[in-house]
Amino acid sequence: MSRRPRRRYRLQPKQSIREDRMTATTRRRFVAGAGALSAAGLSSGRAGAQAKWPTQPVTLVVPYAAGGGADIVARELAHLVSPRLGQPLVVDNKGAAAGGIGTQAVARARPDGNTILYAVSSNIVLNPHILKNFTISTVDDLVPVVQTTDYQYVLAVHPDVPASTPKELAALARQQPGKLTFSSSGVGGSNHLAGVLFAHAAGIELTHVPYKGTGPALLDVISGVITMNFSSLPPAVSQIKAGKLKALAVTGDRRVKALPDVPTLEEAGFPGLVVKGWHGLFVPAKTAEAVIDRIEQETKTALAEKKMEEALAKDGLELPPATQTRAQFTAAVRKEHAFWAAKVKELDIKFE
Repeated sequence: MSRRPRRRYRLQPKQSIREDRMTATTRRRFVAGAGALSAAGLSSGRAGAQAKWPTQPVTLVVPYAAGGGADIVARELAHLVSPRLGQPLVVDNKGAAAGGIGTQAVARARPDGNTILYAVSSNIVLNPHILKNFTISTVDDLVPVVQTTDYQYVLAVHPDVPASTPKELAALARQQPGKLTFSSSGVGGSNHLAGVLFAHAAGIELTHVPYKGTGPALLDVISGVITMNFSSLPPAVSQIKAGKLKALAVTGDRRVKALPDVPTLEEAGFPGLVVKGWHGLFVPAKTAEAVIDRIEQETKTALAEKKMEEALAKDGLELPPATQTRAQFTAAVRKEHAFWAAKVKELDIKFE
């Protein structure tokens, strides 16, 4: 039986051990230092890229079909902001699922500032609690940048509908349960919710017909295919003034300057029935602060222009408070998101 050779260990002099340790320490410090320099270089590169933003056309996603309220205002805003950015701000309509498709597309986009969401309040605070297959968190995956408008809706019917007030419309619906129809920009949108709340308050049954945006939804009211629509003001005001639509009430807590003779729903006999909305810009989470700051700054400058104020007034919209900060807008969004989470459960609202 052969013997296994013994392992031999070579003892180093203490001095040699100390030198090796010092060499290893020096090596580690060199590697760490090189890493820090590399990280600093990368950081500097990112900062430089952010400072140059934008270097290409920027996409402004409107999550509705062309011709609706959000689309109209987004195009007016893009026209004023583009020259300030030095690159085109290109509107891209991604309508479907009450804005859910476009909203989720932006949340999943690269956080490089080149994709911005022009959101309606319901996209952010209501859809997550109602829509099926809504897989993002609008408070975690999107960052509020700036609020652009504050507005309400108008209850508009075809001129041939034999009702001149919301009470008369409700009486007509009671005579024909389920036969009166209302269109919306899609399941889960604010004007869908407005129709549901009106039917609930009036104790009537209405049939909901969803579209891919307010534009086409309103066209079918004008053509007589649909009875009514709780429309955002921009696409409706001119049609009301032209006599193609009849306005019965607005949904806010006060009348609008563009339609001064049209009462609020509360004035028309439905106390507490108030539905308001807003528009705002959002970007994907992890977008650089420098880029967000630039978007906010240029947008607020554009909103302060007389052209924008006049355009909004013509469309029946109002500007948000000029003193509103990004932090305040963010806090308001989160508060409204929590409110609707509870409200949807309280009212037991279920959408198809």
